[in-house]
Amino acid sequence: MLATPVCVEPGSFLTLHYRLAGPAGDVINTFGGKPATLTLGSGELSPAVETCLMGLAEGARATFALPAGAAFGDRNPAMLQWLARQVLAEMGEAGAQYQVGDVVQFPTPDGQGQFAGAVCQLRSDERGEAVLFDFNHPLAGQPVTFEVQLIGVL
Repeated sequence: MLATPVCVEPGSFLTLHYRLAGPAGDVINTFGGKPATLTLGSGELSPAVETCLMGLAEGARATFALPAGAAFGDRNPAMLQWLARQVLAEMGEAGAQYQVGDVVQFPTPDGQGQFAGAVCQLRSDERGEAVLFDFNHPLAGQPVTFEVQLIGVL
């Protein structure tokens, strides 16, 4: 008698290879290296991406096309924020050199985690030196291709 394959359900612990890509190409791709491990529902993947995984059997490989904004929401203009160099220095980034496209990690207000912002623009004028950060997810507002190979489900 064959064993029933284990399928993904809420709270499952997964070992998987996955790729998230937008129109400009891959943002995350573990297929060429070590597989990822994560717990469904812990916030490591967006809810829309987790929904794609629900019900997949251990060993499955699948590709999903998510429409613009479905995977990581729409781009939010309020997530573009100027930070003065003085503020960055107070956060422990004194003397840091930034270039457009750099991704910078910031501590969460409670100090328990981190979030990232991408450098969009640098300013040095009568208002002082500042850096414009985009705190939107890189795939916000874009169609996303999600490819997965489910290695293990616990």
